[in-house]
Amino acid sequence: MKNTDELRALVDDALAAHLPHGDLQGLDDVVAATLEGGKRVRGALCLAVGQALGRDPEEVLPAALAVELVHAFSLVHDDLPALDNDATRRGRPSTWAQYGEAIAVLAGDALLADAFRLALSYDSPRVARELVEATLGMIGGQYLDVTGTEQDLAALNRLKTGRLFDASVGMALEIARVPEDDRARWRAFSEQVGALFQFVDDLLDGDGFAAAYGEEETRRRADEAAERALSALAELDADTTVLRGLVEGLASRTA
Repeated sequence: MKNTDELRALVDDALAAHLPHGDLQGLDDVVAATLEGGKRVRGALCLAVGQALGRDPEEVLPAALAVELVHAFSLVHDDLPALDNDATRRGRPSTWAQYGEAIAVLAGDALLADAFRLALSYDSPRVARELVEATLGMIGGQYLDVTGTEQDLAALNRLKTGRLFDASVGMALEIARVPEDDRARWRAFSEQVGALFQFVDDLLDGDGFAAAYGEEETRRRADEAAERALSALAELDADTTVLRGLVEGLASRTA
């Protein structure tokens, strides 16, 4: 069984070698550049859930790449001047700052389309449906953020951040053909992992919950989310060793 670092490396290597399918002309170079760097948490989570359910990581890899492509799409578009107006990403110029706004919009579009192509490579369309529904929820969360119509940070983050974590778990459940009646605890787990990731992110960046409620309260909420995630794992009839390590790593991360 591969550990979290090995799963992340598997996703990272596959993304580095990934070439978007289709006639993108020179845009494929821009798309490839958007995939450099990143923690690969969502992709590794997808592989780890599949592995816990007895599936080979290679079988789940297209889904893991798909969720990472959607995440990259969201970052490229979020950085645009019309949204967050961020000129840097991961210590380098953001896509729009380096290539221009029009190219950044097109690159994001290509990432999204290619993600759905990968998700549709499975026999069941339900894998892609998981990703589509999560992506729509994420976009809805971004709309609430941009318009300032949602004052509840937890509800906002449940959409903006949490929905892709749901997709990471949900696509693996679909690939493994887990019966609907057996998914509630997995869904509870994905909800808490998404919340944990955002709380720790806010602590590291000093914004979001940390800015609104202070570091001590945000740390408390992060610890509680981690405990609930681990409790959900303990109730599953699966080898969740790697998933427990992933949760503990997220709770203690410093970057």
